[in-house]
Amino acid sequence: MNLLKWVIRPYLYIQYVVSKLLKTEGFKKNLAVYQKAPYQNTGNFLKDGLFRHHVKQFHESSCSVASVVSVINVLLEKQGRPPKVPITQQDLLETVKTAHWKERMSDNGYKGRRGLPLPVLGEVVKGSLSAYGIPTKFIEIVQVSGDPAKAETLKQTLRSRLEQFETRGDCLIIAHFDQGSVLPELHIPHISPVGGFDRASDKVTFLDVDPDQPYPYQVSFETFYNSLSSNYNPLFRHFGYAEGGYVFIRI
Repeated sequence: MNLLKWVIRPYLYIQYVVSKLLKTEGFKKNLAVYQKAPYQNTGNFLKDGLFRHHVKQFHESSCSVASVVSVINVLLEKQGRPPKVPITQQDLLETVKTAHWKERMSDNGYKGRRGLPLPVLGEVVKGSLSAYGIPTKFIEIVQVSGDPAKAETLKQTLRSRLEQFETRGDCLIIAHFDQGSVLPELHIPHISPVGGFDRASDKVTFLDVDPDQPYPYQVSFETFYNSLSSNYNPLFRHFGYAEGGYVFIRI
């Protein structure tokens, strides 16, 4: 954890200050637009359920827990077997043993590592669905790329899946993204569910689990993709982080 304290965190704050002064990345005007109006149900059970079961992370590294618990509660409800009281983040950590998830959420982490890189997020999503007996048709962990030679195909698939989520309501998407690329925040790996896709405006809604974000917010599809394809910082590779991406769950 000393690397985080003495090297990574100071670098992140320097990067934050530079972005603020130059008004780049998340400091660009209207890059993310907050949706402050009360949510209105659409009839899309999964989408409506994500808003209903949305929770905020309980500490700075627990975005994965808040994201996954909302998905689990929605899918249990979809199956007609919701618990009397929604499953909590602590319930989830006590139940799912995959990838030493609970230990990763502790103060010292698991072998000094807190939070979840994208591949580990995929593991705990699968482990959570299995632990609660929730069947799925297909789960894919997709690491996206900023390489133009690869990006176009990845974008086409992602846009198609966003449309599928919005119009058919038979899938869910959990994003693993660089929060500082869309908001005036530090450039850190972050996890939150996708809450919507407006095909007319080509905008994606983040249901951000960060307690500092009181409202969902929309970004353009290109901004969304860029936040997923962030190469993060090479310093994060020591902790297993490469590019971001998403977990796609087809039910």
